[in-house]
Amino acid sequence: MYLSTRHSYLGILGLLLSIAPFWVQAQQVLPVAVPTTTDSLLARAVTTPSGLRYLIRQPGSGPAARAGEKVTVHYTGFLMDGHIFDASVKQGGPLKVRAGRGEVVPGWDEVLLLLPQGSRARVWVPAALGYGPEGRPDPDNEERYLIPPNADLVFELEVLKIK
Repeated sequence: MYLSTRHSYLGILGLLLSIAPFWVQAQQVLPVAVPTTTDSLLARAVTTPSGLRYLIRQPGSGPAARAGEKVTVHYTGFLMDGHIFDASVKQGGPLKVRAGRGEVVPGWDEVLLLLPQGSRARVWVPAALGYGPEGRPDPDNEERYLIPPNADLVFELEVLKIK
């Protein structure tokens, strides 16, 4: 009995060690610290006149986008309770949008014009600059929401390319 149990443990240990590099890589894709309502970074954030808040966590060395330019961005979107509601990695790759043209929620349109290429930032989008009182209904269940009405949102963004 002892020998077979020991072999089982060694087999499980071997399996865990063999997948460890993939697990570590997956952990690097999404932010490790889930934003909460007591987010310590919020105190250092810049607040724009519209109420949008952002903190550049890694400054970019490229230009900032101008209205109409195409911006390629990786993102993870959180509700204020830390629940991830969307991520570009989950969608299969970075999002490509024209900045300042209404292709995304107003908070994104605003912040994409403020972040230089290569920047990584945490962005707090008030409900009025997000999905507002309508929220974002779940397309598979009309009685549920992916984003509840009047929900403030938090995003981790990485501006990959501007052209």
